[in-house]
Amino acid sequence: MESTAGLIIIAILAVLALLFLVMKTKLQAFIALLAVSILVGLAVQMPLADILTTIEKGMGGTLGYVAVIIGLGAMFGEMLRVSGGAERLALTLMDKFGEKNVSWALGLTGFIVSIPVFLDVALVILIPIIYSLSQRTKKSLLYFGIPLLAGLAVTHSFIPPTPGPISVASILDADLGWVILFGVLAGIPSMILAGPVFAKYISKKIDVGVPDYMLEQMKDKEFDEENLPSFFSVVGIITLPLVLILVNTLADLILDEGNGLRAVLTFVGHPFVALTIAALLTFYIFGIKKGYTKEQVQEITTKALEPAGIIILVTGAGGVFGEMLIQSGIGDILADAMQTMQMPLIVFAFVTATVVRVAQGSATVSMITAAGLVSPLLETFDVSEPMLGLLVIAIASGATVVSHVNDSGFWLVNRYFGLTEKQTLQSWTVMETIIGLTGFAVALIISLFV
Repeated sequence: MESTAGLIIIAILAVLALLFLVMKTKLQAFIALLAVSILVGLAVQMPLADILTTIEKGMGGTLGYVAVIIGLGAMFGEMLRVSGGAERLALTLMDKFGEKNVSWALGLTGFIVSIPVFLDVALVILIPIIYSLSQRTKKSLLYFGIPLLAGLAVTHSFIPPTPGPISVASILDADLGWVILFGVLAGIPSMILAGPVFAKYISKKIDVGVPDYMLEQMKDKEFDEENLPSFFSVVGIITLPLVLILVNTLADLILDEGNGLRAVLTFVGHPFVALTIAALLTFYIFGIKKGYTKEQVQEITTKALEPAGIIILVTGAGGVFGEMLIQSGIGDILADAMQTMQMPLIVFAFVTATVVRVAQGSATVSMITAAGLVSPLLETFDVSEPMLGLLVIAIASGATVVSHVNDSGFWLVNRYFGLTEKQTLQSWTVMETIIGLTGFAVALIISLFV
């Protein structure tokens, strides 16, 4: 085993090597995390057999939980997407809020839709509504687009079952009920400030209409409202698993151990069961009842697992990275250094995620890398269940700020809104930074009381 100084150098080099492999060599994050984990084991002179055992333990311990949830969440979200659930939410909320408050309706739409549907997919589904509103009112696309993007980005970062918070919660062994609760508490003010409030300001500075190259696509996109699912069925099916998971967490707090009701609520509210129930109901209500055949439902849900697969593997590799840091002794060194500097764990979590985010771009990779660095510190700091939930939000916040040219989301917005790179930095990047800083501020304030 290396000296203290040697272990610190190895930890720094490990992160730099990871950034180099992902950014410069464009190596897939899954193999990059595995390769760096093996190199850490070799560098600290861990027995070769122990390196293999650590990889198996880190991967298995993480994937046993996260694979089930991300897989179920992906199928659930895809079925909702093809049925038109996102469009129904947007159209109904805009109708209820009225034209004056349409930016608030769009923020809320994004907030709800992005719980089961990935951000980029949700944007593609809903962008025709934004285009239509901009053309009708002659207002900047950003007046309507920023609130929608803020809602989508907040939930994508803060609220399970989206892959980022699920992955971090798995690596830190955080209770999803606390993550959902704190995700909502941090997410609502983040969405308000980065969405309707910021949109009102930035839309006056940057006045852009529908890009010419997107007008052709709009001609074919009309919503047949008659065939869209009902608003209440969409909201109900999205919130059902969240409510069940929260009830599970509350049951553990309120009811005594051994209580029969607690056992039932804990079982039904476990993420595995809650998401299985939601997924099966989605297949029936938005699939079979909407006229899809059983074969079509199977095809839709099977296809949904393709993008989920790589996220699952990257998360597993993040678990390996974290386990390798624990077994190598680097985690203890980091904990001692933080105690010497008197840096709160929640601040370390946020700063680490921010540094990785700015350097390499991917929010998911940033979250997983930061979680891998934080997880070895948990035993030293004796962290409570609520605090684990707040650490997930702090990491998610750090992995959200300063989205720029190395982030795929930056270019997605750049193209769909017809912005220049400078305008994308002024709008999307600032919006993401407001979300991250607000989310972290809320988590930090709550941490003072838990």
